[in-house]
This record gives sequence, C-alpha cells and structure tokens, in this order.
Amino acid sequence: MQSAVLVEHLSKSYGSLQALKDVSLDIKEGEFFGLLGPNGAGKTTLISILAGLCRPDSGRAFIMGTNVQTNFIESRRLLGVVPQELVFDPFFTVRETLRFQSGYFGIRNNDDWIDEIMTHLDLISKANSNMRWLSGGMKRRVLVAQALVHRPPVIVLDEPTAGVDVELRQSLWKFISRLNQDGHTILLTTHYLEEAECLCGRIAMLKSGQVVALDTTQNLLARYGSHKAQAGQEVDLEDVFIQIMAGE
Repeated sequence: MQSAVLVEHLSKSYGSLQALKDVSLDIKEGEFFGLLGPNGAGKTTLISILAGLCRPDSGRAFIMGTNVQTNFIESRRLLGVVPQELVFDPFFTVRETLRFQSGYFGIRNNDDWIDEIMTHLDLISKANSNMRWLSGGMKRRVLVAQALVHRPPVIVLDEPTAGVDVELRQSLWKFISRLNQDGHTILLTTHYLEEAECLCGRIAMLKSGQVVALDTTQNLLARYGSHKAQAGQEVDLEDVFIQIMAGE
C-alpha cells in the first residue's frame, strides 16, 4: 500500500528550541491517523512542514509520493489543511470564500462540489452570509470546507473541534468519517483524546519533538492499560497518554 504521508528523519529548530528531533512516520493511504502530544510537542511544526509553510533543517517529507520541498505546488494540491486558527477574509461571503479557494488551485465552475460540501457541513443557509458575521463554530465549518474544495486525497485536521459545541463536533466527525470511508487519508491532531480513541486506527505521540509511541490504538490500550484491565477497570486513551508522557 502506498504511503499517503511519509516523513523521514525530520528535524527542525527555532534558535535554541528544537521543535522536531529525527521524526519519522509512514501513514498509509486510507488511514485515519492520530498525532497526539502536549502543547509544544512539535505537532504544528510537523504540519507546517507538510503544508510547505516552513522548511526542515534536515530530513524529507512526501505527500502521496511527492516531495514537499522539491515539488511544493504538486504536493500542496494533494493536501487539504484545516488550521487551528480561525483565519478568514472578512470581506467575502461563505460561497465567495470557497470559490476563491477553488481558484487558488486553478479550479473553475466548482459550485456543484461547493454546494455538496456546504450541505454536509450545514452551511447552505449561510452561503451568502459575510464571513465576519458567522459564529466561531460556523467559521470552523468554513475552514473545513476550504480544505476540501480541491478534493485532496490527504486531509490534515489540526485541532478542528477546539472551542466548538458538542453538536458541531458530532456533525463534523460524521462527515470526516465518511470522507475517510470514501478513501481519503486523515491526519488528526486533537486534545480530545476520546475523539482520537474513537476515530483513529493508529496513533503517534510526540513529546519534546520526538516520537515516544507509535502503534495501533488497540495495541496502545492493551499495552499500557493491562494493569487496570486486570483489575476490572475500564481503560481509555487518556490513561495511556498520561503514562507515556510521564515516561512510564
């Protein structure tokens, strides 16, 4: 099976701070992959490298076999990124925003797909609303829609449900799960560990810029939750995360 995201020995420093230290990952096509870690672990730096927003000091990164550094334009076409920050242009409506995003990738007459995305994200009623008047949750939905307008095979979700209500979280995950079932590869970072446990087939955990755990979700639960399981207690990913971050 082809690698959707391949990271080989990536390192990146900002002055005296080493954000990534020899990180390697191989995410296969069609996976729902979780990237977990505390604030400052290096998750956003890794995503920035994949998106071509910063260059590593050493190592290589590939999206669907395309080198991110030497073929940025093609690799960016293969990737959709939903950032943490609510970044938007306050002068356009939702539909105009999505049309402009399509244009950045050279796509014209994309309204049918835009309508389908907006329908699934419950944005149709807001299609002609100015972005500045949307709630935080609605702006978050538009960010997801922007990441999908060019139909990328790989989708990166960087804390996509941070600060949104439960209803939006549920509808968003239903839609994202459907995309994954349709063959899209999903890379998720989240602080909601129950989301990762429910959605991700494999998980990597970063600590101080290094991969400290990498396995299937079930194997991680079995390995680090054995003592609680033997005592008849329920094991969840939060227990595993705490143990790994504590170096146990």
